[in-house]
Amino acid sequence: MTAVIPNSRTHVPTTGTGALPAAGPWRIRADRRLAPVADTVRALLAPHLGERLLPDEAPPAHGCEIILSLDAADVPPGRTIGVAPDGGAEPADEAYGLTVGADGITCRSRTAQGVLRAATTAAQLLLTTPSDGILDAQDLSDAPRYAWRGLMIDPARCFVTPDEVRRVIDLAALYKLNVLHLHLTDNEGWRIELPSNPSLTGHQDAAGERLFYTTDEYRELQAYAAQRHVTIVPEIDLPGHCAALRTALPELPPAPAPDGLAGRFPFVPPLDLTDADTHAAVAAVLADVCALTEGPFVHVGGDEAVGITDECFAASVRELRNLVRKFGKRPVAWQESSRAGIGPEDIAQFWVNVPMMDLPGTAEELADRPELVATGLTMEVVGALTTFFAPSDQDVERVLAGGGWLLLSPQSHLYLDRRYAPEVTPADQAEVAARLGFPHYRPRSVEHTASWDPASHGIPDERIAGVEATLFGETLRGLDDLTTLLLPRLGSVAEVAWSGKAPEWSEYRTRIAQHARLWRERGLAHFAAQDVPWR
Repeated sequence: MTAVIPNSRTHVPTTGTGALPAAGPWRIRADRRLAPVADTVRALLAPHLGERLLPDEAPPAHGCEIILSLDAADVPPGRTIGVAPDGGAEPADEAYGLTVGADGITCRSRTAQGVLRAATTAAQLLLTTPSDGILDAQDLSDAPRYAWRGLMIDPARCFVTPDEVRRVIDLAALYKLNVLHLHLTDNEGWRIELPSNPSLTGHQDAAGERLFYTTDEYRELQAYAAQRHVTIVPEIDLPGHCAALRTALPELPPAPAPDGLAGRFPFVPPLDLTDADTHAAVAAVLADVCALTEGPFVHVGGDEAVGITDECFAASVRELRNLVRKFGKRPVAWQESSRAGIGPEDIAQFWVNVPMMDLPGTAEELADRPELVATGLTMEVVGALTTFFAPSDQDVERVLAGGGWLLLSPQSHLYLDRRYAPEVTPADQAEVAARLGFPHYRPRSVEHTASWDPASHGIPDERIAGVEATLFGETLRGLDDLTTLLLPRLGSVAEVAWSGKAPEWSEYRTRIAQHARLWRERGLAHFAAQDVPWR
């Protein structure tokens, strides 16, 4: 059994010669058509192999080559469903074959994307084998189930530097994810420089530290991701979550509020895109973001617009979509956008319903939830939350009725800003476990995240755009915090996004346990959960 994640669909040990020493040294070999892929594979392996990664011109030792090939006539195609994140009419052919033999590790596919996916499998085979161990002769083949396999991070609440974003992109690529969704704006910050309005980022310097991406940095991040066949999707969260925009443009009027809500609970007034000045300001923002974005998608938010009438919310969301399309991109929005109407080209990101929120139904149940009591939650607030989120129970049906697509990000399992359960927390990480994670979510084990089955929501395959985990930054202080919440849980997310089904826990936990070495060698903090038998 290999420690590859996502696990390969077929794995056949072979006989005869072919065992290779993991110590190498190793060389990458590819024809000119795959030179960019070879460069990417070399960059991904460099932190691990160091001087054991030979230059192109050096002769291989002991047959230790990773050979990249577009000759893949024997690779069976897979049935990939969903929305192609690179904008293609059909999902890319990422099916691949891999052979470990006397000549090295041969990675075969019909496309450059598929060759890179094969090469990351080769990298995992190599990096999860002890340096004094042997890679046995074997054949593997695989293909993805979902075309969109994503991770969202939240620079708006906890800024992630361009170098740190690159490290996240590399991690995503190693686990065959192909979308990095950047939550660039929220109440806490605006993290992308826009030519039309420098004031959006001009107020955010803190002690001389710049906390946003310049236009050049944003372009460079997209190019870096594209080399790894990862598409960056920017999110400008509107019409709610707009305090940072309001700080730069304080003259914009609030959206009309529902009767009885104004002043009862604290919230930042959402934007009203039926107002001419607001519309002009938002249009300028989206024009810039669309012009700067190489990929085909721009996310417009649409979630938790507390303090806006249903009519104004629907009109504002429709206009956000219209503007993104006008500027040449395809809009994505959170599931609440379905209440503005939805059609076959629309993608709604499914994240919540009332049962998934796991709220207490009585004061006694609240008293039994110390993580909620500690936040000061009251039954009055529970009631308000239940009322506010009640329409979410029909959002999936609205999307299906309109013929739209659903991007699966259920809060119950794929929101990774969730605390780890005390029963799986090692003593030396108790403090960080208590600090990290959104306090209103019930703490869970790593096994809980790995148990998620996309079929559990009853959504037809033909309407699933893909799978995306989210990691909001409410409690983060830096990259170490981010990766501590991300790892080891990212592994099972990548597996289910690739295979379409939850891994079998007793087998999966032994595979993910072998990946701690990979993370350590990349300098990435992780959580040593006690439901995983770490090596």
